[in-house]
Amino acid sequence: MDQRVKPSPDEIRRAREDNPKLRERDLAAQLGISEAELVAAHCGFGAVRVEPRVNDLLTGLEAVGEVMALTRNESAVHEKIGVYDKVVTGNHNAMVLGENIDLRIFPKIWAHGFAVEKRDDGEIRRSLQFFDAAGEAVHKVHPRPASNLYAYQKLVADLEASNQEPSVTIAPRAPEGEVEGSVATIDDLRDRWSRMTDVHQFFGMLKTLKLSRREAVRMVGQDYAWLLDNDAVGAMFHHAAEGEMPIMCFVGNRGCIQIHSGPIKSVKPMGPWINVLDETFHLHLRTDHIHEVWAVRKPVKDGHVTSLEAYDAKGGMIIQFFGKRHEGEGEREDWRFLAENLPRIPSPTAA
Repeated sequence: MDQRVKPSPDEIRRAREDNPKLRERDLAAQLGISEAELVAAHCGFGAVRVEPRVNDLLTGLEAVGEVMALTRNESAVHEKIGVYDKVVTGNHNAMVLGENIDLRIFPKIWAHGFAVEKRDDGEIRRSLQFFDAAGEAVHKVHPRPASNLYAYQKLVADLEASNQEPSVTIAPRAPEGEVEGSVATIDDLRDRWSRMTDVHQFFGMLKTLKLSRREAVRMVGQDYAWLLDNDAVGAMFHHAAEGEMPIMCFVGNRGCIQIHSGPIKSVKPMGPWINVLDETFHLHLRTDHIHEVWAVRKPVKDGHVTSLEAYDAKGGMIIQFFGKRHEGEGEREDWRFLAENLPRIPSPTAA
């Protein structure tokens, strides 16, 4: 965020009226504000502030039926059409484990929420939008024609906040990427890595060693992680689509990770974007933001699993892929073959 004087709510709404086709995220950046501040300015003008009570939201969404769930970061947008079912609530971690909508949620990151109504060519477009303390979007829910509008409106009323001021207090954005203070050695990292029996142990290992993901993959050695050409993600998409190979695609931010599991069909490059435009899954990925792509091999009790991981220039994870598998199953041979045969480039040495 730059240091210029921020526009008032009235000025923000006028800018929105003057730029009706510009995406909220892009308009906010143009105005030098966060997206949450842009939406908050419309409280009383099509937006209602709602409390980000994640557990109440998730259980309430079950009754709304079919919706579109959207999770994004700076470089990738992940959209899934489905139902919020198989909800697991929790104050530190919550989950949605439905067939189409599959989420891992970190409720403490959710700081601001809004129910938004916009008129577009005579139609009313509704959405629930949630943001972190820095005003960055963590998750959005868009009702669809098949949604239960009564259940949606009841949920909004249940979550409506007493404070409807057209502004929010924004905290500085925490730095991403590299972790300070690590004294991990390669031998220690390799020893801990080799003894993993579940991919979910990876985060705990990084936390113990005070390493970022990218630092770890750079350090561990090419038997566990190897650098790929930046075009490897596009090549993977085309091979997976041609072979009707079911994959898992993870896009996340600090507050939410959204997962697609299944085959992909319609892959459409457009300028710097790779787009997947399937019936219940849309993905929009900025390939020009990809700084490094790694294939990463992690031991599990069933052998090992291989992921494809794309990082931005700051070391942040943009997107991650696996072959689709269930707990207790071995990795798909076709996915492993694909991951191990994408074009490699010499690895940089650990910093």
